[in-house]
Amino acid sequence: MSPRVVDPVARRQAVAEAVFRVVVRDGVEQASLRNVAEEAGLAIGSIRHYFDSHDDMIIFAAEALIHSIDQRIFAHVQSLGDRKGDLRRPGERVLSEVLPLDERRRDEAVLWLAFATAARTRPSLLPRAEQLYDGLRALCRRVLTVMRDSGTVAASLDVALETERLASLLNGLTVDGVLHPDRMTPELTLSLLRKHLDSLQ
Repeated sequence: MSPRVVDPVARRQAVAEAVFRVVVRDGVEQASLRNVAEEAGLAIGSIRHYFDSHDDMIIFAAEALIHSIDQRIFAHVQSLGDRKGDLRRPGERVLSEVLPLDERRRDEAVLWLAFATAARTRPSLLPRAEQLYDGLRALCRRVLTVMRDSGTVAASLDVALETERLASLLNGLTVDGVLHPDRMTPELTLSLLRKHLDSLQ
């Protein structure tokens, strides 16, 4: 009987997903090697085989989160550039991908906030937190630029300033949606984003 072949890429991804579940449920501080191994149904030695340290595992999970979000949003941004006419609603749909409007996006928002908060006291996570910060602004800048170029908003729109304003709005909606989901509902969240985009005409 030949030995079982383990795909290291798939195994590392499975560990990252176990980290996600632990962090969403219990917070970053509970994502120890032991707890993650138990969540993944693996021996702790298996985790150590793929990751040199606890920090290495958490960093990989943060990078996997960023990659997953980037891949999904990139497709939406690409399609936005191919559209003509009034792009407020298509732009809204692209931007809503980063808001906690359903279970998947809420879990992503919880993870984003958890990793960003942990980076304050964990220097190893700081580059990933900065990547999330910059990525949101790059998304806002791209959407606003396409909307300006299509004539959806004024040609004189200060894209740099409005990028910061829009990113701050999305950040606030995300935090409120995670911490107060009964008050910042998906319906209210979308209504506020729509009102903001309408105001840019």
